[in-house]
Amino acid sequence: MKVDPSLIHRLFYPQVPLVLAAQLEGRISAMPVVSYASVSDSPPLVAVACNPRAFTCKLAQRARSFSLSVVDSSHAGSISRLATVSGSTVEDKLSDANLEHHKGKKLDVPALEAALATLECGLKSKVRLGDHLLLVGIVEAAYASPAFNDFWDYSKYRPLLYTGWRNGLTAYPDH
Repeated sequence: MKVDPSLIHRLFYPQVPLVLAAQLEGRISAMPVVSYASVSDSPPLVAVACNPRAFTCKLAQRARSFSLSVVDSSHAGSISRLATVSGSTVEDKLSDANLEHHKGKKLDVPALEAALATLECGLKSKVRLGDHLLLVGIVEAAYASPAFNDFWDYSKYRPLLYTGWRNGLTAYPDH
């Protein structure tokens, strides 16, 4: 079967969505992202692809920092809300999605209370690639819950597995 080029990204699903969040001058915005990678161990660099028109992407660029958080499947409704509301329409998009947060441990970035892992990143560079922008962050702080001990313990962590968008977030059901 030939795959339509506009659907190639779906061949990589399911993915665990991360929450990319940024704050600047009292505005807090966030969005789920599914195209990301660790791209260097020394220094620790991560890359995340996002829509350059997205308010959260613009805010992260202006703030020159962002966080990436892992949440479990119990937060599927919040992740769906983050994907459907523009950060330009609310002062605090995380609160709007019922995700409590505090200031990061090292950077002025939102850190989710519900996160099982958080990376605090300073924006190192950005690269336009087709219709997306690749944000490269240098990891300034990384911390995780006891569900991570060198590897994820899936008896303690139930990942949300994003399978695509069809009139809303679609995911594998939680077992």
